[in-house]
Amino acid sequence: MKKQNIYDILKGKFLINDDAIKNWRFIVFASFLALIMIASSHWADEKVHKIAKLNDEVKQLKSQFVDSRTALQGLRMESHITEEVAKIGLAPSKNPPKKIRVKSQE
Repeated sequence: MKKQNIYDILKGKFLINDDAIKNWRFIVFASFLALIMIASSHWADEKVHKIAKLNDEVKQLKSQFVDSRTALQGLRMESHITEEVAKIGLAPSKNPPKKIRVKSQE
């Protein structure tokens, strides 16, 4: 390139020449593409943050579920049930249950 061409570019003469319309079109098009790229990047970042937040929430809910299940298993134990029922005056039977069989009358 000639020295004069470099000075013309630095001074911005390519924007005011007779054929500057096609240069302006390209500049507007490139600016529009840059804006779309920036917006797309921001949307992707938002989604990444949302996914991370939801993953944390899932981990928290899983640990809450495990805690609740453990507490329920403790409440279902026979020893716990007999302690709770003893407070209202009930006790387990001394005699084991017997199976009742009914014979049909045919």
